Amino acid sequence: MKPAVHRASTNYGDEATGAQKMEQAEPLVNPTLEAMRQLGQLAPPAPVESNIHCLSIVGQIEGHMVLPPKNKTTKYEHIIPQLVAIEQSAMIEGVLIILNTIGGDIEAGLAIAEMIKTMSKPSVSFVLGGGHSIGYPIAVAARYSFIPDTSTVTIHPIRLTGMVISVPQTYEYLEKMQDRVIRFIVSNSNITDEKLRELMFRTGELVRDVGTVLVGKEAVDVGLMDELGGLSQAMGKLNALIDENKEETDEGG
Repeated sequence: MKPAVHRASTNYGDEATGAQKMEQAEPLVNPTLEAMRQLGQLAPPAPVESNIHCLSIVGQIEGHMVLPPKNKTTKYEHIIPQLVAIEQSAMIEGVLIILNTIGGDIEAGLAIAEMIKTMSKPSVSFVLGGGHSIGYPIAVAARYSFIPDTSTVTIHPIRLTGMVISVPQTYEYLEKMQDRVIRFIVSNSNITDEKLRELMFRTGELVRDVGTVLVGKEAVDVGLMDELGGLSQAMGKLNALIDENKEETDEGG
């Protein structure tokens, strides 16, 4: 009897030790502390169903080349499926595009801009901080664009990185790509071709580059952006465009 009792006692002790190890291996997570660690606030905001999708394009627009991990990037292969899903969704009636980008890959930026332009649903862009380089073609691709008085837009010619073959074909390719960008901007904003080229190739303003920096109202005055305003104005305009789109759909139906 004693060996049996001894074995039973040993098994019980092993089970207790195993349970203690499981408790030590899986500590309880405090939701409040986890929210503070992840979001910097005591509690995450409650989910709210909305007919507007907010699309943020921040950092550097990453295209065919993968950028270093330390760079904050927006990957175009992530943005394009989102735009397709927005176009197909019956719940989403409009999209607010918030930009704070230094630019990036030209073809990736133009691809995103073309997708936004050809959407059937209303879109409003809001340049927050900066919409530089290939960022401003994305801004003008929306049906209406806003920029606050403190935000900036940098206009400059396109650049090539890496090895460049010094032959006439290289410069012809650059000129064709530059014309693609200019045509897109002119056709989707109120700026003229002559004014855009003058700002793009201006010398003496940027320290190490050719181009122009437009601050807030200056971007509106030259016709690049539609209106000076903030988030409330952008949301108000988007809601108005959604109502107009509904009326046109009802009339057409």
